[in-house]
Amino acid sequence: MAVLSIDLETYSDRDIRYGVHKYVDTPAFRVLLFAYAFDDEPVTVVDIAQGEDLPERVREALYDPNITKTAFNANFEIICLKKYFPDLPMEQWECDSVLALYNSYPPALATVAKAMRLAEDKQKDTRGKALIQYFCVPCKPTAANGYRTRNLPEHAPERWEIFKEYNRQDVEAERAIRKALIHNKPSREEHALWLLDHKINDRGIAVSRKLVENAIAINERETEMLMTEAQTITGLPNPNSVIQLKEWLEKKLGTLPPSLDKEAVTALLAEDIPADVRRLLMIRKDLGKTSIKKYQAMEGSICTDGRIHDIFQFYGASRTGRWAGRNVQLHNLPRNSMSDLDAARQLVLDGDMDSLSMLYGVPDTLSQLVRTALVSEKGSRFIVADFSAIEARVLAWLAGEKWRLDVFKAGGDIYCASASAMFGVPVEKHGVNGELRQKGKQAELACGYGGAVGALKAMGADKMGLSESELKDIVQKWRKANPHIVNFWYRLEELAVCCILGKEPPTKAPRYLVKFYMDGKDMRMLLPGGRILTYLRPSIGTNRFGSDSIEYEGLEQESKKWGRLETYGGKLAENLTQAVARDCLAYAMLNLDKAGYKIVMHVHDEVIIEAPVGCGSLEDVIAIMTQNAPWNEGLPLAADGFETDYYKKD
Repeated sequence: MAVLSIDLETYSDRDIRYGVHKYVDTPAFRVLLFAYAFDDEPVTVVDIAQGEDLPERVREALYDPNITKTAFNANFEIICLKKYFPDLPMEQWECDSVLALYNSYPPALATVAKAMRLAEDKQKDTRGKALIQYFCVPCKPTAANGYRTRNLPEHAPERWEIFKEYNRQDVEAERAIRKALIHNKPSREEHALWLLDHKINDRGIAVSRKLVENAIAINERETEMLMTEAQTITGLPNPNSVIQLKEWLEKKLGTLPPSLDKEAVTALLAEDIPADVRRLLMIRKDLGKTSIKKYQAMEGSICTDGRIHDIFQFYGASRTGRWAGRNVQLHNLPRNSMSDLDAARQLVLDGDMDSLSMLYGVPDTLSQLVRTALVSEKGSRFIVADFSAIEARVLAWLAGEKWRLDVFKAGGDIYCASASAMFGVPVEKHGVNGELRQKGKQAELACGYGGAVGALKAMGADKMGLSESELKDIVQKWRKANPHIVNFWYRLEELAVCCILGKEPPTKAPRYLVKFYMDGKDMRMLLPGGRILTYLRPSIGTNRFGSDSIEYEGLEQESKKWGRLETYGGKLAENLTQAVARDCLAYAMLNLDKAGYKIVMHVHDEVIIEAPVGCGSLEDVIAIMTQNAPWNEGLPLAADGFETDYYKKD
């Protein structure tokens, strides 16, 4: 099938950080340049900004089902082109950014080209950033530029010619990336899922503009009041200054706090400190709440249809294939636990800050109400359903830990069952030996992927008053109770090492439901559903303990730099488990879409559907979600949920 590679350069007076739908949702939006190439033909740049017309051959190709259209981050090109071609079919498109992510490369064109070590003439033109800033966004009016608010080609003809070359070079880079990776392209099922992802982002979700605006206004008033109180307590001109505040605290406490971050403030509040210091630190905690940024992101993202779009990035986590959040970042929304959420929410809708402050307190309440700003359209409601303990179920299924599978099949509480297996006594929630359930929960959350005492501490187990020896005991007991999972970690690592070294794995090593194989210089992990995870250019190195370890190339989570990463059996188990859990969600979403349910959001293992009142049901949604795929027979799936007019945690 013929391929048409496309790259656009555009202008808008809207910020792209709020998504392409908001970016094009303005009369000022324009396509400036349209670079394209059919197959291996030379790249052509059409200068739309200076009156050139798109060739008829290209116009026809946009609708030709026998020509695959590609772009790097194709959603951008599709939404932009739909402003000119509203009936543009997207089923014929493929995304080269998704192709790169599927092969474990980073999401940006420039970093992909560098990581792939493409030839210099296939790299992204480094001059682009400055040119985009000049031609693609409004400029500041000054006397020197005649007080214009936009730079046009005639204002800098030489720079415009360089910009056209930059546009051409992007197609060269995209095409080179596609050629190098196309042999390991996503399956038809993954392409169908990408199309569904586009549909969900295009559909968007409604926002209560009144709640958002009132929350922001209430927060501004609360911030002013807290700052005034902090100034009164400290006598400082700026009590939000870390330097000034540390000096004040040193005088009050007789010692200089090493830090004033969230953890340090919490630790100080646990000590016996003067009342004015305690109040000041409480004010600092309230001022440090970041939930208001969610409201601001919602306000900035609302389009003229009253909805926010582009809140999911398909395959955003390339190590597992999970989605990543964008704009509002739904994957880390604050949880709500208020019993009278409706009443508190109504006070914000009414703008009644005084009652809100007196009855509930402002900062924490606004934090808990963030989810509730996402609402169903008039005449509809949300059906919210999520998988129950999906990772724990998948891990037990992959490792063959039968007793855990039996617990899930019987509808048991895995935390109680785990504690019972660890301590050899019956454990019931709110019943006999119920105090042990929390230890079972801590162990489940920390130990499933090879975690030990450090993982327990990261989960807050040491804050429960457990000693170092007690933490070690929990780890040992959990591992003893789950021998097949422990063996799973070591056997996965053994299979991967043998794959990298080109050796046959020991005949005693279980094959499980996964297969490792080398594809050129890269190691592939074949998942039960047929999807592939890639570990780029792996080798056997030496870790900080002096032992052999698996190394590969990837994006470091903290620095976001490309480099050599290390993995091991527990981490491989985590990647595999989370990838399979993602595939379970993907299968459910495709089935829900086929059944006519309108998915508007999905968060972790949860699906949020907008359905007209009287249409569809929670029971039907759960039945669809818990259907096993042909590849995961024997995996005991369960889901639960509720119906609501606004989004929340039940």
